[in-house]
Amino acid sequence: MKKKELNVHVLAEMAVLVAIILLMAFTPLGYMPTPWGIQITLIVIPVAVGSIILGPKAGAFLGLVFGLTSFANAFSNAMGMMFLEVSVLRTMILLIGNRVLVGLIPGLLFQAFKGSPKMRTIGTVICCFLTPVTNTVLYIVGNWLMFKDTWLGSSLTADYSGDGGISLLGFMLAMVAVNGIAEAIASTVIGTAVCTALQKTVNREAAAARSAA
Repeated sequence: MKKKELNVHVLAEMAVLVAIILLMAFTPLGYMPTPWGIQITLIVIPVAVGSIILGPKAGAFLGLVFGLTSFANAFSNAMGMMFLEVSVLRTMILLIGNRVLVGLIPGLLFQAFKGSPKMRTIGTVICCFLTPVTNTVLYIVGNWLMFKDTWLGSSLTADYSGDGGISLLGFMLAMVAVNGIAEAIASTVIGTAVCTALQKTVNREAAAARSAA
């Protein structure tokens, strides 16, 4: 009975995290715009929390939800529409497939840190940091592999120079510098605090379920 109650609790936590992702995806809470058009993605935080607390499978599912919301938002912004005009399939891979890995990879890595409370704390910090970094790196690599000839509406040149003085290389570096740093700091601070609080509750319930089994 206790084990069933624990499963229900896990499903409830999943439902809450999915609701948070949906809320953040369709409000300014999830994507903070910048003056140069790059959005800072804070929606990775609930994905990181779910991946660490509930495991890699839950993380992958939350990443999938994150990806689906990204794909839906692609129909309402200029860059997303540009990607869709080139290839709907490649856009889905970029915005959905990559985000599944964003939830899966930190969850798998965290399994190596679960041995002791001290290692669990270190693992939590590392994985909360890694989640937005993985998101940024996969997004940039995906863009490079699938849209390099059409990114910002201009082909690559030897100097990576685009129309209007916008540089493809500069755009990529700006995304790394602005998005990566801001998202990593936010996810590490907020995600670690949330995970630390939740881990105490989850560990107590898991112990109770094992003793009742």
